[in-house]
Amino acid sequence: MTAPADTTSLLETAAQATAWPFEEARKLVERVKRTGQTQVLFETGYGPSGLPHIGTFGEVARTTMVRHAFRVLTQDSIPTRLVAFSDDLDGLRKVPDNVPGRDEMARHLGKPLTQVPDPFGTHASFGEHNNARLRAFLDHFGFEYEFLSSTQCYKAGRFDATLLLMLERYDAIMRIMLPSLREERAQSYSPFLPLHPETGIVMQVPVDEVKRDAGTIVWRDPADGRRFETPVTGGHCKLQWKPDWAMRWVALGVDYEMAGKDLIDSVKLSGEICRALGGTPPEGFNYELFLDDKGQKISKSKGNGLTIEDWLAYASPESLSLFMFQKPREAKKLHFDVIPRNADDYLTFLEKFPGQPLREQLGNPVWHIHSGNPPLPETIAAAGSNAGTTVSFAMLLNLVAVANTEDPQVLWGFLRRYAPNASPQNHPRLDRMVGYAVAYFRDFVRPAKVYQPAGDAERAALADLAGSLAAHSGSTDAEALQAVVYEVGRRHFPDLSGKSKSPDGRPGVSQQWFQTIYRVLLGNERGPRFGSFVALYGVEETRALIDKALSGRLIAEHEAFLAARKGA
Repeated sequence: MTAPADTTSLLETAAQATAWPFEEARKLVERVKRTGQTQVLFETGYGPSGLPHIGTFGEVARTTMVRHAFRVLTQDSIPTRLVAFSDDLDGLRKVPDNVPGRDEMARHLGKPLTQVPDPFGTHASFGEHNNARLRAFLDHFGFEYEFLSSTQCYKAGRFDATLLLMLERYDAIMRIMLPSLREERAQSYSPFLPLHPETGIVMQVPVDEVKRDAGTIVWRDPADGRRFETPVTGGHCKLQWKPDWAMRWVALGVDYEMAGKDLIDSVKLSGEICRALGGTPPEGFNYELFLDDKGQKISKSKGNGLTIEDWLAYASPESLSLFMFQKPREAKKLHFDVIPRNADDYLTFLEKFPGQPLREQLGNPVWHIHSGNPPLPETIAAAGSNAGTTVSFAMLLNLVAVANTEDPQVLWGFLRRYAPNASPQNHPRLDRMVGYAVAYFRDFVRPAKVYQPAGDAERAALADLAGSLAAHSGSTDAEALQAVVYEVGRRHFPDLSGKSKSPDGRPGVSQQWFQTIYRVLLGNERGPRFGSFVALYGVEETRALIDKALSGRLIAEHEAFLAARKGA
């Protein structure tokens, strides 16, 4: 672990830090100064109408980053709590597309999610199943949080006092909500949704009478006109979600909650209701939405984005946290092809961190991902060398690609030959990344490869490269091997534009040379620094790879794989 900074210098630097978690935390510091409050409550919300997706996790991860920044700015003098709240008393509006037994679930439309049977058969209800999925993932990440269930809070009376206050100020809340509704919707709107005493369905019905002294509402069953009087307390009613949001802010004393950009108007309305109840809306910001591979908003019910498990099958939790940290106010595609970049960016930030001044460290994402104490980078050193190097995810993907294997031990064979002291035991982070690389290659990289046949010029250059490497057999000197790659490229693909030159003033190398290497040997448009690749993969193995490519066997093998995959 990195050594902690001096407390005084950390506080002074953090006060000026420009990373967005610090900007958010400073708003809370000012709030505490205004109110004189002695604790701060952070909240994140989850609607368990569908299986949890990464966007849900993102709220908790980002809020945790703000919470830690606040703790640094206040030197932990103000106690903080983080509540992960599940709106599981909400009625099931539609059956999700990605669950089993959809016809059976359709019989329970309108019932609270905690009264809908679990189609997976693991919990008492669909709501509890999804809550458990969320909690399991948050626990896996080690988040410090308190889970609250809407069903439990309503039924236990935790919201009763605020619900009675809302009933008392019913008219004020209606004045806030009605202008935001379509005329037809406004005719039947009520902030209170009674649960039908016989069917259990969350009823969307107009209220005939508000009995403030009794703490009840009167309404009619639209099916048969029967009249019911229902208490607003004890879980007999729930609130429409915008009033419900405001009620929670007041009842729980929420000081900070962020929300998606699509909820900007909802945040404003809930804030007005919060003020009508005598409360102060929480601080927060609106983050941009995640998009799928087609540019559509991801949805829990459609299941068109990555699940939490999807990401963790191919990359580390830290890489996912990095994805959440970067540019939260910009829309980002959340699909499988963003995983490798984030895996490698995390390693790059981790590698830079120890040598950075404190000001830059507080802007480095790994400081926020690891709550101010990121681990040291994990490197391997070639035999006879004290200089360690970080093995990138992209490098591992290319190694597994040319080795054409799904066995992690094969990759470790290459790694140990380069760095004899490296092992899964003393490099656990690298070992996990090897497993991720094998899985990602199997499912995404190999099927998408397109090997380019070498033309006459490319063939001559690659044959020259194979011959030139022969003199370096057994070498693991990445710099020396890269020099060979450059020298061959200079002979066959010089940069005639004059834009690049070698250190000795000779012409540089055209990008066409490196594109040739990647397209012909690796089946990709881009690739690693090739000298480093040869050092890991092996000189003789690289020469054999060139021979296989030039003979046509590499393309033939790949075509056979694609045909078999299509047949399967």
